[in-house]
Amino acid sequence: MNTEKRYVRLDEHGVMRVGNSRVMLDAIVAGFAQGHAPETLQQQYPALSLEEVYGAITYSLAHTDEVKAYLKRQDEVWESWRARSTGRLSPMVECLRALRASDVAKPT
Repeated sequence: MNTEKRYVRLDEHGVMRVGNSRVMLDAIVAGFAQGHAPETLQQQYPALSLEEVYGAITYSLAHTDEVKAYLKRQDEVWESWRARSTGRLSPMVECLRALRASDVAKPT
C-alpha cells in the first residue's frame, strides 16, 4: 500500500507547518522566492529533511491560491501584533520609567 506523505500540515493555531516540525511554511516559501536553493533552506532549518523542504516547495507550487490566501492572513496577523506592540511599552521599560520618575520627584 502506497500512502501519500503530507509535507505541510495545519497546526492548532491555523499555522502551516512543514512536516512534523515547528518550521512555518512561510519561511520556506519566502526563502525559495528569494532564490535560495532547497539545500540551503535545509541547512537553515536542520529540523527538516531535504525531502521535506522539496515537499513544502512542491506543495506551495501546487496549491498557489491556498498558500497566497494563507500568507495574506499571516501578514494580517503579524500586522495586528505589530500594531498592538507598538502602542505598548514592555513591563521593564515601564518599571524603569517609574523608578526614574520617583528619583526626579525626590528632593535633593
